Amino acid sequence: MNLWLRLLRVIVGALLGRRIGLFKASALTFRVWPTDLDLNIHMNNARYLSVMDLGRTDLIIRTGLHKLMLRHKWQAVIGGATVRYRRPLKPFQRFDLSTRLLYWDDRWIYLEQTITTADGAVACSAMVKAVFTAGGKRVSPAETVAAAGHDAPSPEVPGWVNAWQAMEQTADTARAV
Repeated sequence: MNLWLRLLRVIVGALLGRRIGLFKASALTFRVWPTDLDLNIHMNNARYLSVMDLGRTDLIIRTGLHKLMLRHKWQAVIGGATVRYRRPLKPFQRFDLSTRLLYWDDRWIYLEQTITTADGAVACSAMVKAVFTAGGKRVSPAETVAAAGHDAPSPEVPGWVNAWQAMEQTADTARAV
């Protein structure tokens, strides 16, 4: 199925569906179509990332962030992702995508996305850092979350996120030399 049709389905479903809190997981179900396949006859690794875009779209709409984006002319921008592919998805196989906000710091909003098979096995998982921008400038994550009606501090940073951040800083430092 073409991604444009999936996008339309996600937008309409999210607009007509129930709202969720900022820390609730968005849940979507898809099927692997022939247009999703690579030469190995399983879902192409790039398609996982495209489907995850749809999960973030659903989360933005269901939490009401889309209204803020329209009002303030914000854009959601991905700053990085770490993806783990664990098992292939075969043609016509059904799968579920879960997307949830983990926490935020002074620069990024961190999301966890997981694709599971019908029997609950993890096929792919990703850690994504994102930010909203307006006029080419960052909107602070704290401002974004406050505008969404959440005035409490960020949840605690998961330990594995600290490890990912340290890895990124090490890689950035090594490239700068």
